[in-house]
Amino acid sequence: MDRKIKLFSSKQERLVEYTVPIEHGMVVLDAVIYVLEHFDSSISVRWNCKAGRCGSCGAEINGVPSLMCKTRLDSINGDIEVLPMKVFPNVKDLVIDPTDTWHIKKSIPNFKINEQIISKSNDITATKNITLYEYDVTRAQEFKRCIECFLCLDSCHAVRVHKSAYIGPMHVVKTASLDMNPLDSIDRREFLDKKGIRFCNVTKCCTEVCPAKIKITDNAIIPEKERINDKKVI
Repeated sequence: MDRKIKLFSSKQERLVEYTVPIEHGMVVLDAVIYVLEHFDSSISVRWNCKAGRCGSCGAEINGVPSLMCKTRLDSINGDIEVLPMKVFPNVKDLVIDPTDTWHIKKSIPNFKINEQIISKSNDITATKNITLYEYDVTRAQEFKRCIECFLCLDSCHAVRVHKSAYIGPMHVVKTASLDMNPLDSIDRREFLDKKGIRFCNVTKCCTEVCPAKIKITDNAIIPEKERINDKKVI
């Protein structure tokens, strides 16, 4: 069985159609690699693990931000259209430039341990005993599942409309992973407020496309927005 797949060409500034033979279990990335090997080896595409762990092969598949390696061809009806994520500058074909995203990540205030739980001797063995609750540990583990694939950023209406004014869901998850660590001592509410978290309209688009199944809106964005509002009320 053959399927038609259309890949964006930055040189031609349009979608170019190819016909690919399909086997059971194939994913979109398999079809793209087939096009590279049999039709046009000049197509630029970024991928690495092919297992949904590295986040490199993100793209818009039939208009939906998705990982090419996790999107089965038999889950798509009709022709397949693959374009680069539109919220980022395009480098070539399906490759985007995430440079600004890494600059934003570096701007997030780093983890700083609460000095009250460290002894004055700075001896790690003399650190005071503290209680870590299962809820806090589980929540931190959820945020650590983020593979930084940028799909949530590409799906976010606020990022698309307000661009650099909103930090974006991926970075809220990173900030929340630090804020909700019981050992951390930094207050990042003002940082998030200045980075436009108020622009999020809680549509949960980011949660829907997250391949790691992180509840971005419910467990990261909403709690952070509530913390900022609490500070303003106080």
